[in-house]
Amino acid sequence: MNNKSIYAQFSKKLIIATSLFIIVISFMFYGFTKATLYEEITDNLLKKASIIQQASISTVINHDNLKLITEDKLVVDLVSVSELQDISFREYHKDGSHYIELYYPFDISKQTFIKITKNIDNTDEMLRKIFSNVFILSLGGLVMVVIYALMVSKNLLIPIINIARRLSNMNENSLTKIETNRLPIEFHPLATSINNLTKKIEMYVKYQKELFIGAAHELKTPLAVMKLKSEVVLLKQREPEKYQETLRLFISEINGMDKMVSSILDVGRAEGAQFEKPTELDVIHFMRDRVNNYKLLANEKKIKIEFICEIEKFITIIQPTLLNQIIQNFVQNAIKFTPNEKTIIVKIALQDSDIIIKVMDEGIGIDENIDLFAPFKRVGKEQGAGLGLFLAKSAADAIGGDISIENRKDGVIGSVATLKLQTNPTCKLK
Repeated sequence: MNNKSIYAQFSKKLIIATSLFIIVISFMFYGFTKATLYEEITDNLLKKASIIQQASISTVINHDNLKLITEDKLVVDLVSVSELQDISFREYHKDGSHYIELYYPFDISKQTFIKITKNIDNTDEMLRKIFSNVFILSLGGLVMVVIYALMVSKNLLIPIINIARRLSNMNENSLTKIETNRLPIEFHPLATSINNLTKKIEMYVKYQKELFIGAAHELKTPLAVMKLKSEVVLLKQREPEKYQETLRLFISEINGMDKMVSSILDVGRAEGAQFEKPTELDVIHFMRDRVNNYKLLANEKKIKIEFICEIEKFITIIQPTLLNQIIQNFVQNAIKFTPNEKTIIVKIALQDSDIIIKVMDEGIGIDENIDLFAPFKRVGKEQGAGLGLFLAKSAADAIGGDISIENRKDGVIGSVATLKLQTNPTCKLK
């Protein structure tokens, strides 16, 4: 059995812990029984000595009549002991027998004591039988503990085995959800995490398929146009102006395909950026610099960009390239759809334990029923490949953030793009 196995470790620890418990309880029981029996013997001897002491008040006690006060394995005598002043017990072994001896004050002035000696071999024999029975019961208990530990360990592993079996049967075409109601409550967080991961994988696979299909469609359409135009032109001899017109059409279509190929290459570069080493970054300082740079782009349309921040400093470990990709997409879209002489607001705030970055524009708004994060989804009549938000979503997933886009709720026509970053132990907030 592998020592690194959870099953082996749990079974081993459970067996050791329960075995130690049984052993300790057994020794405690034996010790308590022994102490109780010995206490009963000493109490009995004290009672007999007290009776003899009381009898001496009305009867003269000497060696001869003390010998009459005897019973089986009990010897009573009157002795002189100079070094004793009070009741004393003594245990000793003699000729293979075990004795307990009581010295009870009879006449302290004469230093005489009543000595009662009792043979406790029967008590020792009883204790040995008790110990044997306890030992046998402990062995039986240990066997039951081993069986119980193995059964419990196996039962605890059943949910994990079931989850692993479900995961092993999944593929990109069959990403099923794990039903938490069939699992013990302790495994609900694990199942929820797996379901969330499965959902992300499902969305990723879906978007990748849409990306490939969309890319093929976007490239095939201009090629079909160019082919058809070429066939029409070649049907008969034409003036040079017609050929020039056709060539200009070809150049336009080729430029469009070039932009599309560049956008697809951006997808590859974005996935490569996910492997960038995270570094310590002051998000507030980073955002303030980026907003200042974006103001130059906004000036071409006489658009004003306002930067509102409730936080002085927010330092975290993050991949700057991915963060820049998200913010750049938000601001560029805001500039693209915001009319001249309007305002874009970039706002940073804390919400519970999350940092929220919002880019609010005064554009045309969005259709909230459309999944804008899917590849090749476009808004309005603006030119573009429709891959910007797809790349932003992939970057947000890579840095553990969430992004969303919705229409503004403050009475202004436009949309608001939001990035939520969860704080973590590496964050420093001032």
